Amino acid sequence: MSEKTAYDPNKNYSWQPEDVFEMNGKDFGLLLNTVRAILGTEQAAHIRLALQCNDVIEGIMHTAVEKGIVKEVNVPTPNASELLK
Repeated sequence: MSEKTAYDPNKNYSWQPEDVFEMNGKDFGLLLNTVRAILGTEQAAHIRLALQCNDVIEGIMHTAVEKGIVKEVNVPTPNASELLK
């Protein structure tokens, strides 16, 4: 008899995009209503505006890089001992 793998929420897992997950109506309703409640808050509206602003800024940066106005720079990556200081 093969042993079932136990789920451990402290571990990382992966799955394929075509994998199918099932849920009942109660769980689906919980997820749907929770997401709607969160997205209906004033803070979520601010975040959506910030995301729209970010899209505008990214578009400006994209164009500026293509035109040569903005140039890539190499920023040295600090090693672990420098981060702990």
